[in-house]
Amino acid sequence: MFTIEHDFDATVVTLIDEGGTPLQEDIAIHAFQECVTLEQYDPRDDEVKKITLSLHQLQELAAALDLPEGVYKLRQETTG
Repeated sequence: MFTIEHDFDATVVTLIDEGGTPLQEDIAIHAFQECVTLEQYDPRDDEVKKITLSLHQLQELAAALDLPEGVYKLRQETTG
């Protein structure tokens, strides 16, 4: 299950783990104009951990989800 909320400066997607146990904490994804952050609560040290991805890193991650094992580099599309 997931939720989508539109805030003033970001779109927030929250992923809720509904699989079998052990369940993981929810993940909040904040999509800003210049970057994307992922946040997840860590009960071991009672802190929220944050990872920041550039938009280029996010594009590469999206491409990687559909590719087999290997090393890749995305090419910039040229127009004209």
